[in-house]
Amino acid sequence: MSFVTSSLAARGTVADEDQKRLALTYLQDAWTEAQHQGIEGDCLAQTALFLALAELISTYGEDATARYAAGLAPRISNGEFSVELSRQ
Repeated sequence: MSFVTSSLAARGTVADEDQKRLALTYLQDAWTEAQHQGIEGDCLAQTALFLALAELISTYGEDATARYAAGLAPRISNGEFSVELSRQ
């Protein structure tokens, strides 16, 4: 990631879709580094879910986050999250 792209993201001047792509890149890099350090994928996944839910609760509250989480089950069953992740 370039310095310019990182600086734009830090200032919040990146479009929503671009922010999501940047966030995904950061998280994939951190995930890969953690695995190189010996942390298992299942542990990373559970921790990432905990942190994500805690952030959503902080932003939107428990009720809204619970409604969001309840909507994940059908999406998971429909294969929406069944993607091949790039392993570096």
